[in-house]
Amino acid sequence: MRTDAATGARTGAARAVLWLVVAALAVRQMAVVVRQPPGERLTDLETWIGENGVLHVTGSLYDTDRFTGTPFAGLVLKPLTRTAEQSLGVAWTFGSLLLVAALGIIAARALPAPVSRRTALLAAPVAISLLMVSLPVRNALHLGQTSILPVLLVLVGLFTVRGERTSGVLIGIAAALQPTVLLFAALLWLTGRRRAALTGGAAFAACTALAWAAMPHDSWTYWVHHVAGAGLGDQADSLANQSLHGALLRLGLEGPLEIALFVVLAAAVCFIGLRRAAQYARDGQLLLAVAVTGCVCVAVAPTAWQHQLLWVLLAVVGRVGKRASDRLVWPAVVILVVTLPGKMLLPNIEAVFPVRDNVLLIAALAAACVAPFLPRTSPYWQHPVPTAYAAPVASRWSRVPLAPFWRRVLSRPNLLLELLLIRVVYSAYQQVRLAATAGRATAEHHGRQIHSIEQWLHIDIEHWVNHSVVKVGWLRDFFDYYYSTFHFIVPLAILGVLYVRRPADYRWVRSSIGFATLLALVGFWLYPLAPPRLMPGLGFIDTVHGVQDFAKPDYGTLTGVTNQYAAMPSLHFGWSLWCGVVIVMLAPKIWMKALGVLHPLFTVSTIVATGNHWVLDAVGGAAVVALGFGLTYALSGPRRLREPVDEEPESGAAQEPGGGTRTTTLSKPVGRGRVTESA
Repeated sequence: MRTDAATGARTGAARAVLWLVVAALAVRQMAVVVRQPPGERLTDLETWIGENGVLHVTGSLYDTDRFTGTPFAGLVLKPLTRTAEQSLGVAWTFGSLLLVAALGIIAARALPAPVSRRTALLAAPVAISLLMVSLPVRNALHLGQTSILPVLLVLVGLFTVRGERTSGVLIGIAAALQPTVLLFAALLWLTGRRRAALTGGAAFAACTALAWAAMPHDSWTYWVHHVAGAGLGDQADSLANQSLHGALLRLGLEGPLEIALFVVLAAAVCFIGLRRAAQYARDGQLLLAVAVTGCVCVAVAPTAWQHQLLWVLLAVVGRVGKRASDRLVWPAVVILVVTLPGKMLLPNIEAVFPVRDNVLLIAALAAACVAPFLPRTSPYWQHPVPTAYAAPVASRWSRVPLAPFWRRVLSRPNLLLELLLIRVVYSAYQQVRLAATAGRATAEHHGRQIHSIEQWLHIDIEHWVNHSVVKVGWLRDFFDYYYSTFHFIVPLAILGVLYVRRPADYRWVRSSIGFATLLALVGFWLYPLAPPRLMPGLGFIDTVHGVQDFAKPDYGTLTGVTNQYAAMPSLHFGWSLWCGVVIVMLAPKIWMKALGVLHPLFTVSTIVATGNHWVLDAVGGAAVVALGFGLTYALSGPRRLREPVDEEPESGAAQEPGGGTRTTTLSKPVGRGRVTESA
């Protein structure tokens, strides 16, 4: 009873925190919209119903490309032109947030059964939070778009209202606002709800006919001249158009060949996607069927702008993978793709541009046609193959409590998710590093402080080393090359080798360098520091970047590449020291350990000789690395694990779906961190 009460209390506290997060996100979204100048907020809504908006002007809605909605959408929005602009902006944003909240609540209640009590309590605030931070919702709130409404109408029609006729009417109205949503009528037909499907088609036809009767010229322009709005808005080959049509245009195809290929691909996606959606609906996963159908709508639409891609996020409910360790890969990928721009997900390499520019489309196609979502009849639906964990090891620091939630996993993490997370974390690191600047004057003032402290300590050797190296050409070239090359190559090589050969050690050392980097960001933010090469009057020579012009008042401040005042602590030295420590701990050969010792020595010589860091910067780098290792130790215990020993299933065995057991009972210490499993 005490355990159940404690679990319930923790769940209630987590739920309260999540609802506070929802409230904070809602307030932030309102503040972002309201604080913007009138000409920069709700820009699409402004062009529609503003003083000079297209809905005010007599003539066609499509005389310009500012209005991209259907004629029925224009008919619905026209009454809003009589509303005061200021009050309409606040009411529109608040109403859109209410729609998002309703959408999250309906999606949470539509999760396929069985659902645990904890999931039922936490699903709604989690869903609303994910919706609010997603790119489609943020884009819709910023522009004042109506793209949230069709998604909500579909979910209400399928999960909330009763009666085939009402469901069909709601889906028909949604299709009148966003034509490709009519594919949901096909889903209803394939799942046996033929009356609802026919009603949906009839409602769509009625709404379209009503708009055609009220605005015949506009309807002809939209449906015939622009082929269902395909020629409206931004250029169809822009990155904002995440449909098959836009991707083919970006690949250089055009004309009849592109149109024919688009029609063939769209037909194939419709056939495969709707068939899969019908299977999932019959399996009891109607929300997943809705997500798959929505992703089909995204792919086959002539234009699918960012604010219309909310369907992709709903695909997070699908379960992929038989092992527990792989179960979070698909949700994590979907959430990252829908909440972060492509530039943060993939590096700036030309070879990956086709993937980076179409990442949302690729996610939609994967959900519609490729992702192997588990059926509820699968034995792995409720009981995936369990993950093997290491038993907690007693810490030599008796006063350091190990975090109970930070358990050591014995198997290597999923490679796709690991690469994606490393890239996202590094992109965030770059963004924070760029933002962590307080101006040239402050950075130079801190530079003089560091220089004075080094003079007092008699370690101000930077000037002597810098000028001595400049006189030796081959030595200068060596240090310049070492500075610009080995900083990234060596840590990535170590992580790659450990991932393949020693997965348990990989997780431990990856966490340590992650903590060290986060701590370094705090230093960059709190103490912007000019390196020796950017200190006027001290006579340092920048061997890597060349002669600098200190007469430029903005030199050295925030640039498009890096924050040149992020010098304390030195991650050049910090990462090299991390590499040296890891190599000395884990390398099997003496000569490897010797190379591990040489790398930080060469790096500290390089950063001083090239004028890029003070000696105390290296001390700061060593401090954050030491703290990184300390935090990892405090959370997960010593690096060394214990060797597993076969025992009876009762002692720590985990039941597998096929009836077997996997033991994770551990005993003897392992000298080199190797771990084997016994099944």
